[in-house]
Amino acid sequence: MFPWLGEDLKILRAGGPVKRAAEKAVENGYLIIDKFEHKVKIHPQKPFIIYEGNVFTYEFVDQQANKVARIVRQWGLSEGDSVALFFPNSPEYIWTMLGVAKLGVTAALINCNLHGKALVHSINLSESKYLIVDTGLLEVIQESLPELNHYEIYSQGSLQSSLPDGLVSFDDLMLRALPTPIHKHVRSNVTVMSTFCYVYTSGTTGLPKPCIILQHKAIKISKLLSFFGGNSKDIVYLFLPLYHSSGQLSWLGSIDLGTTIVLKKKFSLRSFWKDIKLFDVTMFQYIGELCRYLLSQPKDPLETQHKIKAIFGNGLRKDIWEKFQARFRIPLIVEFFGATEGTGFNCQLSNKPGAIGRLSPFLKRLPGNMSRIVKCDYETAQPIRDQNGRCIDIKAGGFGLIISGIPPEAQVKPLYKASVEANDKKIVRNAFEDGDVYFNYGDTVYLDQDYFMYFHDRLGDTFRWKGENVSTTEVANILTDIDFIHDANVYGVTVPGHDGKAGMAALTLNDLTNLDSEHLQSFYQHCEHNLPRYATPLFIRILQEAVLTATFKQRKVDLAKEGYDLNVVEDPLFIRDDTLKTYIPLTETVLSTILTKSKL
Repeated sequence: MFPWLGEDLKILRAGGPVKRAAEKAVENGYLIIDKFEHKVKIHPQKPFIIYEGNVFTYEFVDQQANKVARIVRQWGLSEGDSVALFFPNSPEYIWTMLGVAKLGVTAALINCNLHGKALVHSINLSESKYLIVDTGLLEVIQESLPELNHYEIYSQGSLQSSLPDGLVSFDDLMLRALPTPIHKHVRSNVTVMSTFCYVYTSGTTGLPKPCIILQHKAIKISKLLSFFGGNSKDIVYLFLPLYHSSGQLSWLGSIDLGTTIVLKKKFSLRSFWKDIKLFDVTMFQYIGELCRYLLSQPKDPLETQHKIKAIFGNGLRKDIWEKFQARFRIPLIVEFFGATEGTGFNCQLSNKPGAIGRLSPFLKRLPGNMSRIVKCDYETAQPIRDQNGRCIDIKAGGFGLIISGIPPEAQVKPLYKASVEANDKKIVRNAFEDGDVYFNYGDTVYLDQDYFMYFHDRLGDTFRWKGENVSTTEVANILTDIDFIHDANVYGVTVPGHDGKAGMAALTLNDLTNLDSEHLQSFYQHCEHNLPRYATPLFIRILQEAVLTATFKQRKVDLAKEGYDLNVVEDPLFIRDDTLKTYIPLTETVLSTILTKSKL
């Protein structure tokens, strides 16, 4: 009678113990740093991080974290204060986060791809007076020094003798600091409701916003690796950015289980399978675009000579899932759905191609389940209400907006720091009964007849490209700083052979009808200097007049549907050419040539 019940049982068997362990840790006030220090006592000499040929044991990382804690304590910081970190992936990143956690200080994780206005904005929102910067990013920081002159800036990776005036060597401080343990009483004021870190997300409007990750949420994130079948014997390959929630999942989960991390500064196609084989990697986290890159490469003899038992992540589309799994002989692919600021989590353990989770009538009624899929207005990205003002659940075989309940204990602090507007926009109140509160992901999903969920589309003011959320408002604000642009309407468009959506900007111009080669080159340079590459528009459309709603808001839906279809769009279209470092007129030949490149 219920052929899908067996798939639910897989979720229950894996998720039940994880849920109970997380609840017990939260109830006992147990923190991530407590878990790490416990693992140090259990196996001090076990490798914790392997990085660029070096092995860092749990004990060594703890000693480095103690040094960081002593330095930060001398600055007079404690629970409620924050330190901004501007790093690429490195062991220093991890032990610096652990060091500030020993004091209950919050780490603000600044995206290391940012520069200019977005970088200064992100640092300012951390409300920290202290900024620690990797030496490789000093040039980026120096460009913005006049706007950051109220910060004490420390360089990680440089001695004082090599630094310009105004910067202090963090390495020199580390050399002088003692590695002796920091007693737990120094963080006695820290509770599970204290803030562990800020992870920046584009959200749906404006510049990057710090999402507040509370200590209890960090604990819950750390339990997910065991949900995916992880244990203490695993070797986890981590190449996703530590400033992102994806990277946080892998290293926090490794602490919880006591695993070893093989850490990479960034993803490398050249060394990927070599590393997997060399270090006996058993698990790694993916994003869909990465899987497509791997699948596009010539066959490597090492690609099946591995000990991988499971991979986990999001964005692996159905069209390449089976090819990827078969070619690389991956026993289990765990696709999941969540958000940095979200309160719910969905996944499936059934190897169901393309499915991001399950929401059967049985699972929906279990205590603790918070996810619902409701009918929505695609223009506003908000739920549709019935005659009683309540949200309307979709039925199997339908599309809808995914939302998740926010329990009372998670309502103590806002989703975002210093952004009342962003918080209000993501909250759905009185959804099913008076007083309830739900988080709106802004994503639509499809629920099939067996109650598997599939990602459908991202609504509203963001789209996802290269594993990053792109705020259309942020990009538009930066584009309109160009003197010949009157307005910019930014949206995402589908690109064949690539996951997510690439950026497209429909522009209205000041006293111009089109852009000449000089304007196009200027536009390209402006984007290069002010936007991360993933947020830079791939396409430009020149409008003779803005496309607005009756209330003078930008209309995106119709423009996004038309995209860059040369058979539909009569306006001038251009495409970014990174070889020529400009934008060039779009033709079928040009489109075919550029889209066949491995990277856009």
